Amino acid sequence: MIWRRKNGANPMVKQSILGRISTLVRANVNALIDQAEDPQKMLDQLVRDYSNSIAEAEDAVAVTIGNLRLMEQDHEEDVAAAADWGRKALAASSKADELRSAGNAADADKFDNLAKVAIGKQLQSEREAKTVEPTIASQNEVVEKLKSGLEQMREKLSELTAKRNELIARSKTAQAQSQVHDAMKSIDVLDPTSEIGRFEEKVRREEARVVGQQELDASSLDRQFESLEDLGKQSEIEARLAAMKNGGELTATPRRALSE
Repeated sequence: MIWRRKNGANPMVKQSILGRISTLVRANVNALIDQAEDPQKMLDQLVRDYSNSIAEAEDAVAVTIGNLRLMEQDHEEDVAAAADWGRKALAASSKADELRSAGNAADADKFDNLAKVAIGKQLQSEREAKTVEPTIASQNEVVEKLKSGLEQMREKLSELTAKRNELIARSKTAQAQSQVHDAMKSIDVLDPTSEIGRFEEKVRREEARVVGQQELDASSLDRQFESLEDLGKQSEIEARLAAMKNGGELTATPRRALSE
């Protein structure tokens, strides 16, 4: 068997990791934000602190888990070695009994001595395995606490990130609303010198121009002749309607008249 130094995490390091995780997990984020002069800067700092602490804790927990696995491996080897020395002791004892039965007491004693040595090795391996078992159990509990603490820290970080994003979004919304409010205040609909007043006056002038143009068109000579033609057409329509009512036949309208 290759004997190795038993590996284990430094208790002070474990306590430091657990203490730091516990402190961050118990931190009252809402209270910190409420007390901060600039909540957004506070959230940014908390996100950085949690991110850095999680990264450091993950490294430390990984080392702790690695040391625990080495201890478990050593324990398994001690248990296996104890079983192996037990088989060797039994084999040596059986050989000694066989030689003694054959009258070879000297060689039988040698094998009995070998059996005793094997039993001694077996007891040593058993003691080593038994000694480390409480440490392994304790380390497993520590690892579970560290894993749980890390998970809670990740949840806290997710909560902080969400709060920060929400605060940023609210800040941008408030800023946009403020800009709209300021823009609306700069426009006075009752002030004829405002943009709306000037636009309304421009529309009114354009409408007045159109009315003037219409009057001008109606007074033109061409427009007067068009009115006479419309009057002649209307007279022809009324004459035909009168003839129809008197029982007369409609006369065909010459193509030239239709075209007019």
